[in-house]
Amino acid sequence: MIEAATREAPEVAARQRAMAAFAEARFEELAEVLTGIEAARASVDLRRPEAGLVMLRGRIGGDGNAFNLGEASVARASVRLASGEVGHAYVLGRDVAKARLAAIADALWQRPETRETIERDIVATVEARLAVARGARQAQVAATKVDFFTLVRGED
Repeated sequence: MIEAATREAPEVAARQRAMAAFAEARFEELAEVLTGIEAARASVDLRRPEAGLVMLRGRIGGDGNAFNLGEASVARASVRLASGEVGHAYVLGRDVAKARLAAIADALWQRPETRETIERDIVATVEARLAVARGARQAQVAATKVDFFTLVRGED
């Protein structure tokens, strides 16, 4: 049982990474890639795409008592491809069409025939865009950095 979980751990981590990219992708990025894949057209909704609210919880200092921070809008969808793979997606915001495309991308990622295409055209593209944005933000923050120093007098 533990051996099976250990073997599946890299697969689970890879799928989590891909699903995070699908959630961060723009609608256009998903639509452009998925329209060119035949298997994406034959998907059936298992759960109709819908938008709702989730409660965000926080902790002071990371280990204090949990408290309700507020609510966030989330769209979710679940689809099944004709070949049987099931994809799920949760995305921040109310864009149910994007949630459905993200669920289709998740299902296609699970297919060996389409995984490489999804990794290359969606996951890698989104991760590269996010890395550039993160680098630009870090450069902006670094430009405002102030170094404080203290002069020590020779007296005790």
